[in-house]
Amino acid sequence: MGRSVGRSVGRALGPVRRYVRSAPGTYIWLGALFVTTVAVRHMSPEFEEEFLRQRSTNIHELSRNPVRVLISSAFWIDGDSWLPYAAYYTVFHAQAERWLGTARWVAVCGASHVLATLISEGALLWAIRHGHAPASAVNTLDVGVSYALAGVAAVLAYRIPSPWRYPYAFAVLVVYGTPLINGRTFTDLGHFTAALIGLGCFLLVRGRPRRPLFS
Repeated sequence: MGRSVGRSVGRALGPVRRYVRSAPGTYIWLGALFVTTVAVRHMSPEFEEEFLRQRSTNIHELSRNPVRVLISSAFWIDGDSWLPYAAYYTVFHAQAERWLGTARWVAVCGASHVLATLISEGALLWAIRHGHAPASAVNTLDVGVSYALAGVAAVLAYRIPSPWRYPYAFAVLVVYGTPLINGRTFTDLGHFTAALIGLGCFLLVRGRPRRPLFS
């Protein structure tokens, strides 16, 4: 009986294993985020803040160690909830990696994360220099994976056949554009910029099939 149950469970989990193997980069990254999230939970609040700030793409760290913090910031979550990211990565990143291939998916993620970070932090620096933000904002915490997520969510518009592609792209711009209109923070600018960068990656999707998501 135990073997029968084991075989049934194995068959049930088979599609899950195949799906995970079809997007290795997504789930390796997600696994790394799980480890770092658990690590943060065991830190004291005071140590956590300083620890993350040193791995943050704030203006101070970007001016000192730009390559290091651009990479390290993509492996920490600003918050203690990992499960929502498991859903986001499965819905968006895994679909994009399976469709584009790992190399092109990494290119979209990298372009969205790096360019949106530099543009948003550049806007913050301009605000500081013109008196629209305090000088202390150079140390503002900015870690996380949301810029890459915005870019990937946007590039998936090219996977959807017309005419449904255009409502999807419009919805992505509304999701990321509304906070920019209402809040106008540098992270809101970063998310909207990342979505535009994802839409601008149309050269990377040439030759890829167009079909509904999750097909």
